[in-house]
Amino acid sequence: MTARVWPAWVRFAAPIVVGILLIALWVLVVDVLKIAPRMVPGPAAIGTELALRIGIIGEDMLITGTNSLVGLLFGALLGIVLAGLGAAARPIDGMLAPLVAALAVVPIVALTPILNTMFGASSQFGRQAVAAIAAFIPVYINVLRGLRQTRPVHRDLLRASGATGWQTFGKLTLPTALPYLLTGVRIAASLAVISALVAEYFGGPADGIGTAIATYAKSGRAALAWAYVAGAIAIGLLFFLVTSLLERLVTRRSPV
Repeated sequence: MTARVWPAWVRFAAPIVVGILLIALWVLVVDVLKIAPRMVPGPAAIGTELALRIGIIGEDMLITGTNSLVGLLFGALLGIVLAGLGAAARPIDGMLAPLVAALAVVPIVALTPILNTMFGASSQFGRQAVAAIAAFIPVYINVLRGLRQTRPVHRDLLRASGATGWQTFGKLTLPTALPYLLTGVRIAASLAVISALVAEYFGGPADGIGTAIATYAKSGRAALAWAYVAGAIAIGLLFFLVTSLLERLVTRRSPV
């Protein structure tokens, strides 16, 4: 029995319809029935704050987005290099495996205050380092898995044809590992944004989306705090959409 394939417009329209329904339910609970907690304002109040302070919110979004992007790029690059070394030599993989496992289970909230203090209250590097650590793990795991997907019979066939090591890498290993790399980057993009927000929430310079959310939530300006939350959501969606689009383009062009 074959699965039903929905038209493209249905896949695009479905999340929009769900979003509209959720906003309608939100208005009903907050503005009509008035049964929501005090710190949960209505969409209209949030939209008003967002419109009035879009310039300031945009500046903080740029800071958070930059921290996330720097962390994503550095973490992905480090993951690719170390995964390549691990795939090339089993002893290196054996040495890296405990380190990766340790980083995977360390809570970001535990690392953030240490890194922010280490690099100073005026430096963004601690926040970027937190985002890089979060991005490194999925990229490393996926790239390592992708580099090991090539079959020995395919490598032997290329060697029998007189291909060099670099030719084998370019024609076989890299195309096989590329979809795994893009999957790792897509996962890492969301983690980098979340980690950068958490790092901003727990200290460092007095800017960024995370710092603003903490400040305005503590001062009771709930609508403004939620407006910054909307800005954080926009950053996360942008990173997710760009990396998902890149993954889809590469997957379509990759040989089966």
